[in-house]
Amino acid sequence: MRELVEYAYFTGMKTVYLVRHAKSSWAIDDIPDKDRSLKGRGIRDAHMISEYLSETMNFNLNIKLCASSATRALHTALIFAQNFKIPAGDIAVKDELYHCDVDELHRHVIETEDHIDLLFIFAHNPGITDYVNSVSEAGIKNVPTTGVVGLSFPINRWSEAQNHGKCMLFEYPKRLK
Repeated sequence: MRELVEYAYFTGMKTVYLVRHAKSSWAIDDIPDKDRSLKGRGIRDAHMISEYLSETMNFNLNIKLCASSATRALHTALIFAQNFKIPAGDIAVKDELYHCDVDELHRHVIETEDHIDLLFIFAHNPGITDYVNSVSEAGIKNVPTTGVVGLSFPINRWSEAQNHGKCMLFEYPKRLK
């Protein structure tokens, strides 16, 4: 997979990484869904996946991190930012990414500023799995918690991202343990 990740960097492609939030806790009764925090396992998994990715990332490229406003998605994004050595304040928190559908995810992708080369979106299922399968031929049945799918598009402008994304990465904690 590393060769595919590096290939995207040298061909001028735009790449989006869709990250499903890490495993959340159900320990507190009567807490709103949006406010659920991460379990210990989720925190460990987010560190493991982000550390794995940081070994393959080209941090000389322009990277943007966007997260759902749900606590579990934002906490996942914060862990990735920490391991990527990106300031937490650089994470764009978007209410509309909370349980968004394919159309909302696609809108975020195509409205990304063109100087951005790598876009990370931290969100939820089923939106992530549905989006991946709608713009690529990945055929992924389910992106598990802390799963990440990397899609590259042979474009120079994000507005050109349509149904021709190439799935270049699909990793999740159980594959790396």
